[in-house]
Amino acid sequence: MEIRPVQSEADYAFALSEIDRLMDARPGSPDGVMLDALVTLVEAWERRHAPIDPPDPIAAIEFRMDQMGLARKDLEPIIGSRGRVSEILSGRRSLTLSMIRRLHGSLGIPADVLIGDPAPPSRPAGE
Repeated sequence: MEIRPVQSEADYAFALSEIDRLMDARPGSPDGVMLDALVTLVEAWERRHAPIDPPDPIAAIEFRMDQMGLARKDLEPIIGSRGRVSEILSGRRSLTLSMIRRLHGSLGIPADVLIGDPAPPSRPAGE
């Protein structure tokens, strides 16, 4: 197979099918080298045509809490009082730099995710 740039949806679909075919290739083998090249080309295409927005910081905290089986109370040593945890998770208060550092250190959430802009708090209908 000839390696060529991914420049269209058809090229993209073809590259994905080739990646699927080569998925079990041994690293360093000719098929493994082809697989690496195709993955690089597909990743470049996806960055240009289907970028993924960074996650919302609050959603990331809630996701990690769910993964770790944590309750809001478990965030109190990291964020502060029960009221402060509630304000943060409801979007009424922003994370501080020290909170971001503690969340990153304690829960392993990437700091760049925590620094991102949170989604606006949802408002009940009629407000």
